[in-house]
Amino acid sequence: MHRVGDILTLPKSAVVLREILLVAGLNLHLHSDDAAIPATYWGEPEAGLSGNNIHARSDTPLHSLLHEACHAICMPDARRARLHRDAGGEPLEECGVCLLQLVMAQLIPQVGWRALAADMDAWGYSFREGSTAAWLAQDAADARVWLEAQSQVWSQVPNAARAALAALPVKEAVRCA
Repeated sequence: MHRVGDILTLPKSAVVLREILLVAGLNLHLHSDDAAIPATYWGEPEAGLSGNNIHARSDTPLHSLLHEACHAICMPDARRARLHRDAGGEPLEECGVCLLQLVMAQLIPQVGWRALAADMDAWGYSFREGSTAAWLAQDAADARVWLEAQSQVWSQVPNAARAALAALPVKEAVRCA
């Protein structure tokens, strides 16, 4: 990984990312630095998402690529089949996506959840707790419960992802009887 300003971006040889995405049935398309990024929701240099395809350049923020990939991983196959640019989804799914991207960051050497959380904060992810790390520690329990219940997610991510989720400092959910 390397940085553009204060944000982690993609190296041209994103081998680990490509392997993680392939497990999920996603294809990573790295475009030249002067090319437009297809299907980007936020505009360049943010990642683009269309069906099973993630589009990026070397200046695409890592948090953006992981976020779009995690949207695809978290959605049902039928929705993914018609996906182009806007992942949609309910608020709890969005929280699950944010949590999964922190999990995936744990699988990337020299990144980890803390570095990705700092990038998410720098980019402007908005959590009522004030930061990504505070959200994770104080309010991500419902996202964790949602994510753990999504069988399609766990069939599409490396086996190490479940251990990475367990290692994150997420407050346990209060279970109501």
